[in-house]
Amino acid sequence: MNSYDVAVIGSGPGGYVAAIRCAQLGMKTAIIEKYSTLGGTCLNVGCIPSKALLDSSHHYEDAIKHFEEHGIDISGEVKVNLEKMIARKQSVVDQTTGGIDFLMKKNKIDVYEGLGSFKDATHILIKGEKEEEIEVKNTIIATGSKPSSLPFINIDKERVITSTEALKLKEVPKHLIVIGGGVIGLELGQVYKRLGAEVSVVEYADRILPTMDAGVSKELNKVLKKQKFKINASHKVKSVERVGDDVIVKADNKKGEEVEFKGDYCLVSVGRRPYTDGLNAEAAGVKINDRGQVEVNDHLQTSASNIYAIGDVIKGAMLAHKAEEEGVFVAETLAGQKPHIDYNLIPGVVYTWPEVAAVGKTEEQLKEAGVEYKVGQFPMRALGRSRASMDLDGFVKVLADKTTDEILGVHMVGARAADMIAEAVVAMEYRASAEDVSRMSHAHPTFTEAIKEAALAATDDRALHV
Repeated sequence: MNSYDVAVIGSGPGGYVAAIRCAQLGMKTAIIEKYSTLGGTCLNVGCIPSKALLDSSHHYEDAIKHFEEHGIDISGEVKVNLEKMIARKQSVVDQTTGGIDFLMKKNKIDVYEGLGSFKDATHILIKGEKEEEIEVKNTIIATGSKPSSLPFINIDKERVITSTEALKLKEVPKHLIVIGGGVIGLELGQVYKRLGAEVSVVEYADRILPTMDAGVSKELNKVLKKQKFKINASHKVKSVERVGDDVIVKADNKKGEEVEFKGDYCLVSVGRRPYTDGLNAEAAGVKINDRGQVEVNDHLQTSASNIYAIGDVIKGAMLAHKAEEEGVFVAETLAGQKPHIDYNLIPGVVYTWPEVAAVGKTEEQLKEAGVEYKVGQFPMRALGRSRASMDLDGFVKVLADKTTDEILGVHMVGARAADMIAEAVVAMEYRASAEDVSRMSHAHPTFTEAIKEAALAATDDRALHV
């Protein structure tokens, strides 16, 4: 029987990063993955493939809508080759997961393919082509999450689908009904909208992106409507029925009236649930709460002292980069170091176009906490860089403490917001004031000038270019 200092169950961004950091710190490390490729949901059927399709569809949309204005004439018809687009997406996935294989070999991490389940707190059974058992001093549970559904929905994976199936459709839907106006639904909805589908979003809350700042939600709603999305907020879905090649969705609107949507595909994107199936956590003395999450303390330690858990399977935002930070945190804790994570400073991103990104507190949260704050907001259309690229939608909003000027939150909608948010994270990690950021030189012309201008507006209402 092989023995290890650490075994990681699950090879998503949290799991494989935890394994690498453990190996770097001198621990003999194993990683257990039930699928044939490493990388988990994110690399195989989540973050990476969805971004590949978002980029491909964006190129197509530019070609048919914007090239002419840029002085680029294309003779003949521009067509979508969905099969080739999906194949390119898969090649991106294959390259990325292959990169994880390389990192495991480089760091001398033993990889086991099979379902990992606890025999007890120090022994793990691995059920793959053959059944193996390993002995471990410490275990990190990184089993991730699966798409959620609603009790009355039968997901047939053909017409009523999750994000996994939406990444490999054989045709562009005529009318895609998206249940859920969160990150996943809007991103995949935009992919197929660009490719020619009619898209209707049905959201239970009173707005899309209900967990983000209301200002960015309102702005993205406006932009998506301009892109001919049909947004139906405050709609409670009560039935989803497949009839031949059609899907009929019935919902009650905010007045309590029944509304019917008819499409050829229905994407169910109502969030994700922690995944612990087959883990046999109770055999190791690991507690799982009513929401299916593995319970952990502030050190990410479970009720079994030598077993830790990270990522989507525990409380908090289901984000790949949050899981990575937790993986490093646990590895360094096991090595006797004193790492820290500030969960308030883990950014959230929506990869629609324009992109949406945020870090820190929303206006709603600050109001609820009774914190007095200042707002500085700057429109992207006032930037030279935005006019040059024709990306005029959106804004950057900086929220700062009314007394100390410390930045409390940054929220943005616009081109490259996903990349720009890192500046706000750095500023807030060092507890910068709005004035600190406003006095930093920002290269011209860039999209990030909007952060400086918003900071100027928050400091003393002295933005320069609006």
